[in-house]
Order: sequence, then C-alpha cells, then structure tokens
Amino acid sequence: MITADGIEAKLGELADPARAVQEKRYLKSDLRHLGVRVPALRKIAVAAATGLTREELLALTEELWNAPLHERRMVAIEVLVRGVPLLTGDDLPVAERMIRDSLTWAYVDTLATKVAGGLVTRHPYLAGTLDRWVSDENFWIRRSALLALLPGIRAGSADLERLARYGDALVAEREFFIRKALGWVLRELAGSDPAWVRTWVGDHVAVVSGVTIREAVRHLPEGDRAALLGAYRKGGPPVTPHEGE
Repeated sequence: MITADGIEAKLGELADPARAVQEKRYLKSDLRHLGVRVPALRKIAVAAATGLTREELLALTEELWNAPLHERRMVAIEVLVRGVPLLTGDDLPVAERMIRDSLTWAYVDTLATKVAGGLVTRHPYLAGTLDRWVSDENFWIRRSALLALLPGIRAGSADLERLARYGDALVAEREFFIRKALGWVLRELAGSDPAWVRTWVGDHVAVVSGVTIREAVRHLPEGDRAALLGAYRKGGPPVTPHEGE
C-alpha cells in the first residue's frame, strides 16, 4: 500500500512551480502548492485507493489531509470520493471535519456533493445532519447542506421538501457562496422539474439575490426566464404565464 509520503513524492515529480504560484494566488491559499494538474492528482488518487479497506482508506485520507500541502489535500478528497462505497453512515463526520477545515470551494464542493451527498443518498437518515448544517454558523457548512442535495436531484429523486426549507432559510443570505450554491442547485433541478423551479423563484422574486436568480433560471424555458428576470428587476411577481399555458 502506498503511503502518504509516497504520494507526496509522486506529486513532487509532477510539480509545476509557475502553475503553483498562479494557483495559490487564485485560491488565496495559505498552503504550499506544487502546481500539479487535477487529472494527474486523480490518477494518483485512484491508484492509491484501489484495494484499500475502509479503515486503511480513512487512515490514508487523514494522513494526507493533515499536511499543509494543497495537492495532498486534493488527493485526500479524491481518495475519499473513491472510497464512498466503503463508508458507513458513521463516517459523515469525517467529511464534516474536512469541510470545516477547508476554507475554500476548491475542497468544499467535492466533499459536499460527492462524499456527503453520496453518503446521504446511500443512508437517507443522514439527511437529518443536513438539517443541522443548514443553520450552522460556518457558511461553508451551510453551503454544503445545499450541495449535498445535488446527487438526489441528478438521480431523479430530488428531496423537494428539504430544498424548499433550505431555500426559505437561505434565500436572504448575504454570503456570496450561499447565494451561488442556491442558484446552482435550482439550476440543476430545472433540468428535470422546471415547473417547481419556476414556482419557487416566482414566490421568492422579491427577496432572491441577483446571483441566485441568474443561476436558477438559466435552464428554464425562455418565456419563464424572461418573466422571472423582468419581475426581479421590477421587484414584483412575474406576470407572464408559463410557456405553453
């Protein structure tokens, strides 16, 4: 089994110092960066995760994550993603701790969608944890509550009751990353249930942020999109009917 230090050695062979400088600046990161490209990181993670037991996978993830190197953290996340089928409901706190440590969308979004969301899909009782997350003081945890709903939406089994509650709780948020996440989730749902998205956005058009509504309506029919954006600009309810009515 490859060790965390062995993985770091492989990463070092792929280092690109110029890319590292640009990436560190872009992510506003306090960590050390090597500049390794994401496809190469994933290839290393797949090889590292192959054949591991749950206990080995969790131990390797922790050892990789606890070092102040961006690429080790990225590989830790990808190893954990590959190991989701091995994880149990008791492992959701591992993802939560990593999200709390992350301080950047570059880590949070994969942990929230593929790890937390994957676990909630496999163990539906864990959705109760998302109910706690949505009111957490850490906005990355609140963002994760929303993003963890994406696997269900993509699988055609959207938890609309939770999305409605979370949307109501977060629609007035001033934090950009919450506004963006709410719009992202609504945009994804619009592909399979545009009527639900149209109704929800219409009901909240007086309070929704510009970031959220622009994302939410992107995949709606043109008439719905124009009506909702027009109503948003005027600060009132939409007056144009749904296309086809």
